[in-house]
Amino acid sequence: MGMSGEEWGIVMLSLQVSLAAIGGALPVAFVLAWVLARLNFPGKILLDALVHLPLVLPPVVIGWLLLIAFAPAGPGGRLLGLLGVSVLFRWTGAAIAAAVMALPLMVRAIRLSLEAVDPRLEQAARTLGAGPWRTFATITLPLAAPGVLAGAVLGFARSLGEFGATITFVSNIPEETRTLPLAIYAALQVPGADSAVWRLALMAVVLSLAALVASEALTRASGHGRGRHVL
Repeated sequence: MGMSGEEWGIVMLSLQVSLAAIGGALPVAFVLAWVLARLNFPGKILLDALVHLPLVLPPVVIGWLLLIAFAPAGPGGRLLGLLGVSVLFRWTGAAIAAAVMALPLMVRAIRLSLEAVDPRLEQAARTLGAGPWRTFATITLPLAAPGVLAGAVLGFARSLGEFGATITFVSNIPEETRTLPLAIYAALQVPGADSAVWRLALMAVVLSLAALVASEALTRASGHGRGRHVL
C-alpha cells in the first residue's frame, strides 16, 4: 500500500525542518570549524568540548536546555518576544533542536576539510599580493567546499533522525512538529498501525541513506577523503 496524504505531509515537514536546520546551522558550523582549525588560543579545548557536547549528552537534556532558553522568561524567549516571535511548539523550534544536534557533525566535517587545505597554497596567494579575504575566497573556500557540502548533507541526515531533543522542546504536534521519528513513535503507540510504521520507517531509511551516500561521495570528491572520514 502506498503512503497516505498525511504521511507525505509528515515527510515534507521533516524535509522542511531539516533544510531550515541546516540553513541556520551551516554559517555557525563554518565559523566554529575555522576557529578550531586555524586559531590557537586559551580555552580552545573547552570550546571544542562544548561544540561536541550534543554528541554525548542525552538528547532529552538538550531539549530541556532549549526549553529553558526559549521559554518566555528565558534569554532566547525574551529576545524573540521583542520581535513577536515564538518557537515553542512550532516547526521552527523543531528546526532549532535539529540544528543543535547536527552542529557537532557539521563542525567536524568542515574542520577536517579546512585542515586538509595546503597552507602553502594560501601563502603563495598572499605572496602574490592577494589579501586575506581574497585568499579565503579564491583558495581556501573552493578547496574546502566539498567538505563543507559534505558536512551540510551529513547534518541534514542527522536532522532527519532527530527525536529526543525535539519531542522534549516542542512536543509531538501533528502537522506542526511531528517529523518522521516522532510520527513513527506515535504510530507505535497505536494498535494495528504496523503498516504505517513500516512505510514511515522505510522512508526514513531511504532519505537518511541517500544523505549519507551523498556526504561520503562529496568527501571523496574533495580529494582529501582517503583515510579521513567524518564519522
